[in-house]
Amino acid sequence: MPPPPFVLSLLLLLLLQIVVVVGGEWLDSAPTTPGSRNETGTRNSAANSSVGVLLLSASTDQVVIDNGLLHVAISVPGGDVTGIQYNGLDNVLDVLNNDDNRGYWDVVWNLPGHDIIFDRVHGSTYKIVSESSDQIEISFNRTWSISTNDTFVPMNIDKRYIFRSGCSGFYTYAIFDRPEGWPDIEIDQVRIVYKLREDKFQYMALSDDSQRFMPTAGDRSTGLPLAYPEAVLLTNPENQEFRGEVDDKYQYSIENQYNRVHGWICDEPPAGFWMITPSNEFRTAGPVKQDLTSHVGPITLSMFVSTHYAGKEVGMKFNSGEAWRKVFGPVFVYLNSASPEDGSNSLWEDAKRQMYGEVKIWPYDFTACDDFPNAEQRGSVVGQLFVHDGYISEQDMYGASAYVGLAAPGPAGSWQRENKGYQFWTRANKRGLFEIEKVRAGDYNLYAWVPGFIGDYKYDTNITITPGCSIDLGTLVYEPPRHGPTLWEIGIPDRTAAEFYIPSPYPTLMNSLYTDNRKSRFRQYGLWDRYADLYQEHDLIFTVGTDHYRKDWFYAQVTRNAGNTTYQSTTFQIVFELQQVNDMSTYYLQLALASAMESDLQVRFNNASVEPAHFSTGPIGQDNAIARHGIHGLYWLYGIEVPSFQLHGGINTIYLTQASAKTPFQGVMYDYIRLEGPPET
Repeated sequence: MPPPPFVLSLLLLLLLQIVVVVGGEWLDSAPTTPGSRNETGTRNSAANSSVGVLLLSASTDQVVIDNGLLHVAISVPGGDVTGIQYNGLDNVLDVLNNDDNRGYWDVVWNLPGHDIIFDRVHGSTYKIVSESSDQIEISFNRTWSISTNDTFVPMNIDKRYIFRSGCSGFYTYAIFDRPEGWPDIEIDQVRIVYKLREDKFQYMALSDDSQRFMPTAGDRSTGLPLAYPEAVLLTNPENQEFRGEVDDKYQYSIENQYNRVHGWICDEPPAGFWMITPSNEFRTAGPVKQDLTSHVGPITLSMFVSTHYAGKEVGMKFNSGEAWRKVFGPVFVYLNSASPEDGSNSLWEDAKRQMYGEVKIWPYDFTACDDFPNAEQRGSVVGQLFVHDGYISEQDMYGASAYVGLAAPGPAGSWQRENKGYQFWTRANKRGLFEIEKVRAGDYNLYAWVPGFIGDYKYDTNITITPGCSIDLGTLVYEPPRHGPTLWEIGIPDRTAAEFYIPSPYPTLMNSLYTDNRKSRFRQYGLWDRYADLYQEHDLIFTVGTDHYRKDWFYAQVTRNAGNTTYQSTTFQIVFELQQVNDMSTYYLQLALASAMESDLQVRFNNASVEPAHFSTGPIGQDNAIARHGIHGLYWLYGIEVPSFQLHGGINTIYLTQASAKTPFQGVMYDYIRLEGPPET
């Protein structure tokens, strides 16, 4: 005779509270098994280490995992990381925050035409996906239905965590699933957030040359808000060395291709907290898309989807009836420590080594997820890219250092706005040879662009990747846009404005992180206002053959403050000389933009007031790269026909007017400008 239902329920509750392997209450004691150490004394955490015994205990409101190096508590069924005990720290996360505001996933979304909604992704069910003495994977799932709270994004979301024996960290990823027939929605952001203890983690590291002690959230709260949201002038910081500095989380943005490891360091005891991203395949909009990393809080992020430095053009839009499924991650949350003799300086170097190790073993073979294919289930593509431009060389040139990638099928260049699929990119070598490895099965287009040349390449045939395939495309030739010989050029076609004149910041609006870092000096606040200081009487006039773009071309064409919160459009002039003009011929102006923010760029030839303009882009851009300290946003390329009657022998002037002028943050950044003569016969 089966036991009564209440007995079954009691047994189930008891089982839930029993330690699955060996139990332990949260924060009862620090892990006692030390990690192995490398030559520098920094604790090492190879994923297959046998250090420690993997322990799991669960109750009705949390699950706790102890692997011998760290002790992690996760809320049940929400799936938020509420505590991480490590290296003598009872919790590296901010205990002053609520449990659901320490380590969490969130989504920013909206119904079309409605206000955006900030959705903290809390699971509604919890289960152990797989379990052994070496590894445990747990799931926190939330299923949407029409009756679900309308603040929840219409997606089924399964958050996963993987813990491995002796591994000084944990892996996390999420499966987003949208069945056919669900409502129209737009998603602008998907990310992970970890908020650390401010009294311990005060040193931030983003790269070899971008790291320092940081101000605090309290310093920001007493500071002076500046013209653009998120930017604060520190007026009364606890550490007076930060007084008079500007802090803005967007100053710490990094391109996806370089955003592999970042985080924070605690001095006492020496410990580091790092976000490691071994692959960009699940991030949107390609390798040069910029995004947030770590910033004052202290906060560490993993950004998967965002509209930063691009605008709504890269936000995901789902139409009614559109089914979709994607895995974001896994990413690795890594903690390391150092001996007192080595101190905290060794922690960044160890975090980099760990990152390289994670990249080497990608894709991971230990996830319990059918939607995450291992290496054997993936394929590769190889080839060699050349560039043919007969006005530069009669012979094909190597596509040296070309960006070559696979992304969803679409027009040439569409990869920079693609947001729902997976992308796989590599850099060709100096001979244009490339290999794209570890590609998920599916249908793709192959795209490329070559620094030093304008435009985008697209291979003319779709590429289907199957498990285990190795596709050799042989020799590919890219013919960049070209109509005639170069008469003159301004800038370098590299999709950024970095080569142009970037002014020194105002002494009262500096961030010392970039004081001596010249390659990132564009990250300083308020540079757009320097234009009016430098060009008080008239707008920029650039004379070809006399001026040089590195010192005479302002990096951004911005609006001019006219007082009383009004702004004026600005007009850059390019003055050049033609010995003669070929009648009844067509010249071409190649105009490449590195960024555009709510702009309308109008082009006129030898007539500053002609209406309509000889050419206009119309309203373009929402990338906000000027205000958010980026040297580029999305790339725009225009080939403008110039009939010979618009030019004349002698001195000519091109007028570039950015006509939209409602705020100080509107404007464009130029990548490259070239005037081409008529085709040679």
